[in-house]
Amino acid sequence: MPPNVSKKPPAAQAAAFRSRADEVYEQLKRDVADFQLVPGDRFTENEISERLGVSRTPVRQALFRLQQEGFVEVLFRSGWRVLPFDFDQFEQLYDLRMVLETTAIHRLCEDAVRVDHGLLDALAAIWLVPPAERSSDMARVSQWDEDFHCQIVAAAGNGEMARVHREVTERIRIIRRLDFTQQLRIDATYDEHAKILKAVQRKRGDQAAMLMRAHIETSQAEVRKITLHQVHLARQGGYGPR
Repeated sequence: MPPNVSKKPPAAQAAAFRSRADEVYEQLKRDVADFQLVPGDRFTENEISERLGVSRTPVRQALFRLQQEGFVEVLFRSGWRVLPFDFDQFEQLYDLRMVLETTAIHRLCEDAVRVDHGLLDALAAIWLVPPAERSSDMARVSQWDEDFHCQIVAAAGNGEMARVHREVTERIRIIRRLDFTQQLRIDATYDEHAKILKAVQRKRGDQAAMLMRAHIETSQAEVRKITLHQVHLARQGGYGPR
């Protein structure tokens, strides 16, 4: 057998390509969320292939998947481009968040059989702390914020609802991270999350849902103020997970 021919059976080769494509897909999504790739950036498959050390096949598969999800678009004979922000779509996604999270809040306060109290206890350990113990790490708090909202929905015990919510979360991740470039927003998030959790602990469903709605609406209002200039500043500042 020639040395450049793989000895793996076709099924194994296909699985390997899918695995690498999944890895490239996840890395490129992280690049967008961490402002390594920002709206308007152009690149080629070869550039991604060289940077990640993989062949063009998994890169192309990952890019087509990201194209279907609205992250990138293919340019005729000139590579790919990260799509500009679609603020109308963000508005709709925030509205969907509102429905999912306030519904989850009511379920938690009704104390249904499927409620995961362990998740709620874990959230309390992060957010119900004295001001002196709060983190000021913007990237860390941003990730905790995302986890807070995902775990609130997951704790309600409806797997399909949690799945849809995770998909929404992925679509708005870059916008939400931009909301954590100011210390004022970090402090407000701690205060608002604490109030929500305390209302849930006391089984005050209407109050907790109202607080969650106000919390999301505040974040939604901040999204409307975001400019592409802020995105580029975030990239220059090296904002991203630590």
